[in-house]
Order: sequence, then structure tokens, then C-alpha cells
Amino acid sequence: MRERKRRHIDVCLDDDVDFQTVTTGLERVRLPYNALTQTSLADVDVETTFLGARLRAPLLIGAMTGGAELSAVVNRNLAAAAQRLGVGMMLGSQRVMLDDPSAAASFDVRDVAPDVLLIGNVGLAQLSMESLPDIVAALDRVGANALAVHTNPLQEAVQHGGDTDFNGSIARLREVAAAIEYPVMLKEVGHGIGASAAAHLTDCPLAAVDVAGAGGTSWARVEQLVRYGHVVHPALAEWGIPTAQALREVRAMLPDVPVVASGGIRSGMDAAKALALGAAAVGVARPLLAPAIESAGAVEDWLERFIFELRVCLHGSGAADLAALQRLGVTDAG
Repeated sequence: MRERKRRHIDVCLDDDVDFQTVTTGLERVRLPYNALTQTSLADVDVETTFLGARLRAPLLIGAMTGGAELSAVVNRNLAAAAQRLGVGMMLGSQRVMLDDPSAAASFDVRDVAPDVLLIGNVGLAQLSMESLPDIVAALDRVGANALAVHTNPLQEAVQHGGDTDFNGSIARLREVAAAIEYPVMLKEVGHGIGASAAAHLTDCPLAAVDVAGAGGTSWARVEQLVRYGHVVHPALAEWGIPTAQALREVRAMLPDVPVVASGGIRSGMDAAKALALGAAAVGVARPLLAPAIESAGAVEDWLERFIFELRVCLHGSGAADLAALQRLGVTDAG
């Protein structure tokens, strides 16, 4: 598993792993521009509360890696930047910790990020009441504030030796979410959660849903590159629900559940559109991978540019804060 985690990093750095024909859909909406804005850029407020934590910007560093030696460098640099900027961070899958406790060191970030909203991460395929004590121990070990449960049937189906039995997973999710003392967020990995999936969650005690839509990194593409060295099933690599569509569908189906928009979020403008569509926060992952290998400062630089652009989008649209941005909404590009 450690070798596969390292291959994930290499492929995401060296290969074209984005969707080729599917976009996020955010390019088809416009954030209204107001030339007579009555805001001051210096006073634009992008602070928010998510999963009980105060964030200085509505941003989560998305799940990336864990288990490999390089993963420790990546995670610590991401965490240090998150601490400096006051944004949240999601760890990569901690399944490797459940199988190999020595892998826990690659997830240790609390010494560099004592105040960060830190979200642990396990797979839906591994989730059960029987595994709950080990999952809680893994969350306690890293000092997590919440648990993300990732559901990724397409990625697992393409992955060599992947988990392909999702029978009963909805019932297990409902049971564990009710029993665990951590807030639980359900997420995809980049192929989208839409209305058909969200319809099963109306009575599930979730604290949030991360739609992780199509349009950014295709993990069905990544896994084929890791497994075969090339894409054998191109149609599977292009399968998913675009991020903007997934966001709208989950918001309509679960109006009282905070929704995170991730999957192809590459700019502050993307973030502003997603927030105007009703997202509580946005997630960014792969654009931060190369900076995270370089240094915490490189991650911080990237995030600062992103947050600055988000603040300018609020200012230029006439929104003084995130609530005003959501009231403003978006228009169709036509």
C-alpha cells in the first residue's frame, strides 16, 4: 500500500490526470460584476465557521496522501501553511494506519498545526461498527477534529486489488455516523455525489457532504496510470457528475446539510462561484501537491493568491461577506 501511495504522488505530479472532456460546469455560470460596489476590499470578510471551527477563509486543503515517506513531508508542509492562514485540512486515507500502525507518523501534523481544523479520513468500504474502535483510535492518534468518509466505487473498481463490495455501505454509514463522537462528512474523491446518492442520506446524521465533483483530477485515470502505465478504459476515466451540477443537486436534496465544493476548484473565482451557489466551503487538493513537496512557504504562497482572488471577487460583486455573496448568487453564462 505504501508503494501505491508513492505511485499516486508520482503520477499526479508527472502525468495529465485531469478529466479530458468533462469540466466542472463552473465556467457556465457568471458571478455578477458590480462597478458601483459599496465595499472596501480591506474590509471584505471571508471568515466562516465549518464543523464547529472558525476558518479565516472558507477553504479546506483536500485529502492527498499518507503512508509513504514523502507523504510525511507533504502533510507537514500543508498543515504548516494551513496553520498560518487559518484554513482547514483533510488528511489522506488513514486506511494504511489501520493495516500498519507504523504508518501513523506520515499523518503527524499537530506539532506544526495545533489549531487547524483537521479532518481524518477512512473509506466507506472499510467502515463498520466492528472497525469503529480502530477508526476512533486512528483519529485520536492524529488529533483529528472530524472524520471524512470517502466513497469511491469507481476508483476502487479500476484500482488493482481495490475494494469492490459496497453492499450495505449506506446502512453502515448511518450506523457509524450515529455512534461515533466525531462529526462525520461524506465525500467522493473526484467523480461526484449527486441527487441519486444524496437521496439515501436524508436520514443519515452527517455533519457535511463534500461533493468532490468531476472536472479536476480523475482518480479513475490515476489508478489506470498506476496499474497499467496508460489509460486502458478512457470512458471510465471521463465518468462523473460535474462539480457545479453535484453542488446544486446535493443542496436541493439536503438543504440543511453544509456542502463542500471540491473537484477542479483552481482559482478564487471558482471558489466564489461555488460559494455563491451555496457551498459552505471549497476544497483544493492537487494544485497544492507540488508546492507541498517544495515547502510550507510555497503552499502558503499559492493559498494566499487564491484567497486574495476570492476576496477581490466578493469586492467586485458588491458582497461584503460570504452571506452577501450567497444572497447575490450567480447568473447563467448563456
